[in-house]
Amino acid sequence: MDLIRLSHGTTPPDAAPVGGAVVTIGNFDGVHRGHRAVIRQAAERADALDLPLTVVIFEPLPREFFAERHGVPPVARLTRLRERFQAFEALGVIDRLVLMPFNARLAGMSAEAFVNELLVEALGARHVVIGDDFRFGAKRAGDFALLESMGPRLGFGVERAVTVTLDGERVSSTRVRAALEARDVAAAARLLGHPFFLCGRVMHGDKRGRQLGFPTANIALRRRLSPLRGVFLVRMSGIDGGPRFGVANIGTRPTVDGAEARLEVFVLDFDGDLYGQLATVEFLADIRDERRFESLDALVEQIGADVAEARQLLDTHRRAGTPWPVDEGETA
Repeated sequence: MDLIRLSHGTTPPDAAPVGGAVVTIGNFDGVHRGHRAVIRQAAERADALDLPLTVVIFEPLPREFFAERHGVPPVARLTRLRERFQAFEALGVIDRLVLMPFNARLAGMSAEAFVNELLVEALGARHVVIGDDFRFGAKRAGDFALLESMGPRLGFGVERAVTVTLDGERVSSTRVRAALEARDVAAAARLLGHPFFLCGRVMHGDKRGRQLGFPTANIALRRRLSPLRGVFLVRMSGIDGGPRFGVANIGTRPTVDGAEARLEVFVLDFDGDLYGQLATVEFLADIRDERRFESLDALVEQIGADVAEARQLLDTHRRAGTPWPVDEGETA
């Protein structure tokens, strides 16, 4: 999968492949089951037409751009750019991932210009697979109907993307965020098709966990807002020795007057050095909400209870022979 950075007015030579491409566009925040179904549908069309598949994403996300412009709090992002790239690459069906900067110029572009200049001229679209709720162009004037009307004249076909539902409702990034806000990581995993995860490099912290008897791996979040807060049973991978279970706290650590959100993981039955390693932390089960304790002794006592609960959760799963959620892939 090639990553192509496409700036308006400066088109890389390989953005529009000879003969054209099948194109799908979206935010794809979370790359959930609905997103993957759309990409698989586009990949099947690309195979049928013997064309490469191009997926177009935006950075920042449009809602982040408009939130900053209007001075309102942004919505918590499910996946950073690196995490979206990894999820796309894992699908194994995308030929070109086009990263388009979302800025004032793109936000002000008319819907017709978006189709002409970007879809057709820059990307060489021969077929477009898009959801019927996708909007584009200034004031969100562009929609599926506009693509259908412009397609025959400009030489591309248009196909409505499938809608994936779960429990009678459409799978969406909004539903995933709502599940995470409620700390229902099991519901989020069902919507995503895999456990919700965060990636980051293990960094040096203030060593307070070690002083309290529970040394933690501090993971850099590198995001303005976290969609999740609390204490959880997690599985940590990407580190030496393979995946390991642990107890994670994600939040501001109110007992020690923390200011910014951090992800700290106490890895069970581990006494090694993880500094500098790029880790993936999957959230498997909720333990409790983050709260302030009156003393460090009370905090230490609660952490001990959290670890005991995590071990009990693991033991229950082992006895039942129930595996933790894994990526459901083609079953989504």
